[in-house]
Amino acid sequence: MNFKLRFALLFTSFVAAILLIACTSIYFLYATYREEDYYSRVQSEGNDLFEIYINLKQTMPSVTQDDVLSLHRIELVNEQMFILDKTGSVLFNLGVQKSPKLPVVNLDAAKTKKSIRYTDSAGNQIVISYKALQKQFLVVSAYDRVGLRKVSTMRLILAGVFGGSLLLTAIMAFLFVQQAIKPIVELSNQMQRTNELNLSERIWVRPAKDEINAIARNFNAMLERIRKAFEFRKSFVQHTSHELRTPLAVMLSQTEAALNSNYDVEGYRNVLMSLKEDQQHLIELTNSLLLISQNEQMEFMDEWPYVRIDELLYDTVAYFNKSFPDAKTAISFETMPEDDAELLVKGNDALLKAAFINLMKNAYLYSDDQSVSIRLITDHHKISIKFQNKGNQLSPEEAEKMMIPFFRGTNVGKKKGFGLGLAIINRIVQIHKGELSYKALEGQLNNFVVVLPVKG
Repeated sequence: MNFKLRFALLFTSFVAAILLIACTSIYFLYATYREEDYYSRVQSEGNDLFEIYINLKQTMPSVTQDDVLSLHRIELVNEQMFILDKTGSVLFNLGVQKSPKLPVVNLDAAKTKKSIRYTDSAGNQIVISYKALQKQFLVVSAYDRVGLRKVSTMRLILAGVFGGSLLLTAIMAFLFVQQAIKPIVELSNQMQRTNELNLSERIWVRPAKDEINAIARNFNAMLERIRKAFEFRKSFVQHTSHELRTPLAVMLSQTEAALNSNYDVEGYRNVLMSLKEDQQHLIELTNSLLLISQNEQMEFMDEWPYVRIDELLYDTVAYFNKSFPDAKTAISFETMPEDDAELLVKGNDALLKAAFINLMKNAYLYSDDQSVSIRLITDHHKISIKFQNKGNQLSPEEAEKMMIPFFRGTNVGKKKGFGLGLAIINRIVQIHKGELSYKALEGQLNNFVVVLPVKG
């Protein structure tokens, strides 16, 4: 059974239960009201006849049915009245039959309760009352033909209303469910159609703010993330193939040239030196690609210890200066922390150190004066680390693409590189739940900012 039919049947069942309870309640409430109302009429009629009988008894020695009927006609269907003495003997009876049958009477119960009501097997409603002043029992019975007919009609009407309402509910439920789950059907169809060739196709989302439209919006957002991931992978593979193919082609051509030529020792030495440079180039590229691959699968870990950023930066600068002795690196605080906790970042010190070294290396290589300025700004929730250098700036269009692997801006000139550094740095910062941004400042200043959450 599909979801649409199951939901429609479930909704119809709930409505059917409510309708059944409502119709049954109406029927029994009306039947109870009819019964109580007719008991009251039977008792009132009996009291009127009993009063006439008592008044006539005071003026004549013997009272007959005709005497009573001459003053008050029988108004109820199958109406019968019996007056019994305290022993249960019939003193007077009135009815359509000449020899009416006395209903079952419990004299003791009637005397104790003053009044008893019940319905016999023929549907006659009987009221037994004890008249304490006369020490007599009044028994009155009648058949509510009109009331019972109304109850029967009411039963047919309610049954029709229940059946018609149930049928209408089933139709409306099916139509409602069909419209309600239409986005889900579209979502299912989209899932069946979705592959790597049509990731740009989206489900139409209605303006309504409901759960199904939220699912559609989330599915579209998921498709967008998958599309970007596929495009990234595709671009990454294409650039990687290109970057690897170039040095391999150069190495092959140099090897073939050496095999087809008769170089002297110095000539072969030059060829080998050139091959060594290409091999080192390949090793650096392979290491960078491996680092990106490792970081792509790494996520933030709660068990990482807290690292003091200023101390890590000082260690990183000391290590960097050994590799680049002519670099002019300076660390300063734009705002002094009020608490040491504002300098504590939960993270992996090796990864953070690798990111900072890459930022300093970029600032050094593309600086006009080999100067690198590192400035720290702290507050209670995050710490901002600025890496600044003076040199050619990136255009706004280039700044948007700088995190893409293998992308290199026009400011690189003839400097060697792969365009992987910022992609690696950005991934490391993201792992630590931070942000990396770039802004071109006045005075040809390049400003890279790393923002990381702190313990404070």
